[in-house]
Amino acid sequence: MTGAGHYPRHWRRPPQILTHRGWRLALQLAILAYLVLAFGTVEVNGSRVVEGLERGARFVQGFLQPDFTSRWSDIRQGLIESLTMTLTATVVGILVSVPIGIGASRNLVPPPVYLVCRSIIAVSRSLQEIIIAIFLVAMFGFGPFAGFVTLAFASIGFLAKLLADDIEEIDASQAEAIRATGASWWQLIHYAVQPQVMPRLIGLSLYRLDINFRESAVIGIVGAGGIGATLNTAIDRYEYDSAGAILLIVIAIVMLVEYSSSHLRKYLQ
Repeated sequence: MTGAGHYPRHWRRPPQILTHRGWRLALQLAILAYLVLAFGTVEVNGSRVVEGLERGARFVQGFLQPDFTSRWSDIRQGLIESLTMTLTATVVGILVSVPIGIGASRNLVPPPVYLVCRSIIAVSRSLQEIIIAIFLVAMFGFGPFAGFVTLAFASIGFLAKLLADDIEEIDASQAEAIRATGASWWQLIHYAVQPQVMPRLIGLSLYRLDINFRESAVIGIVGAGGIGATLNTAIDRYEYDSAGAILLIVIAIVMLVEYSSSHLRKYLQ
């Protein structure tokens, strides 16, 4: 039995939350009034908008005519710093997030361990990378070390959260079969959990590598090193052609990582 006869033949309008026409009109007027008042608090300055559009046009022109040679030494140094921060922070984030992700899985650990690991994940995910970078730059000073710690800390929350969710959704019958053989907890992880979550973990790690490189261009603006610092300097000096070259390099690397990760995921699947 396919159940095709149970499908509705005619479209019916879903039920309305407010059935009275007056209340619906009042709600629409309230939303409109709120939008008008909210727009009034923006304080749009016409002269600044015109000036910003002219500056934006110069930036677009520099983006269309990138200069890779004038500041190539600074671009190369910033790019090396960003790639170094990205790779090291991703590796450290993976190594730390795996035990935390296992500890944050309700079906593998006792409640005290689960609560501690989930708290670590919550703290890591509650802070944006730029906020962490500002705090670490104030602690350790300007340079790539603050960027490395920022990206590693953010990677832990990202990877551990998704890994824990995947572990909690594994096939329970396979885990029960391993337990029935008298296997230890480590053998359960190795033979029941690892084969089911490893392809997903590799895909998430590659995705986090992509995110970390893009974030390295953002946190560099606040002094955490990397290509972002070079980009900020170029914009401050109105060298929009050099800024355009930096953005093109960032786009090219992100596209390369994306295509490489997609091919690797297909190979693993």
